[in-house]
Amino acid sequence: MRNVPPTKTNLLKLKEELSFAELGHELLDQKRSILVAELMALVDQAASYEKQVDEILAKAFDALEDASLAMGKLKVLSLSGAVNIDATISLSSRKIMGVSLPVVSTKFTERAPYYSALGVDFRIDIAVKAFRDVLSLMGRFAELKVSIMRLASEAKRTIRKVNALEKIAMPDLAETIKHIQNRLEENERDMFVLMKTVKNHIKPEEAQPS
Repeated sequence: MRNVPPTKTNLLKLKEELSFAELGHELLDQKRSILVAELMALVDQAASYEKQVDEILAKAFDALEDASLAMGKLKVLSLSGAVNIDATISLSSRKIMGVSLPVVSTKFTERAPYYSALGVDFRIDIAVKAFRDVLSLMGRFAELKVSIMRLASEAKRTIRKVNALEKIAMPDLAETIKHIQNRLEENERDMFVLMKTVKNHIKPEEAQPS
């Protein structure tokens, strides 16, 4: 409970402060719900992307290994130098409840064909496509990971604020307001009794003859 003089002015100020705290609590609670819902959605997406990355990487390396066995490592190494793909990664941002989240876009510029199809195992093409797909997925996966960390951090801060208002600030204000109201009511009763006593004391004196 706050240590403030029990006056009507302080009572009005504390009631306004409590009303503002309740409004802030309501808004922060809504923010917390939105952040947590968005966070859970991104966690599900990140899990899906991680699984896709693992599967496509495994496919790419399996195809590359099979091609190396069929054609020889030197031939595969020579072909890898002929692959001409430029990857451009651009970053932008979006905001959710004031939290800035990254947006990663990956674009490819290809200059195919990279090599003659004669004497080249088809699994080379599979590996090239798989590694290209993985690079695109990893951009989105990185975007999700960073977004999750930022949203989780903001959600924790918001939860701490909600708890502070709910468990400390608002109960403290409510207790102080109740204390001041009780003191003011007590003072009013004391004043009423005093005025009644004074009035009763004055009446007999007025009744005496001059």
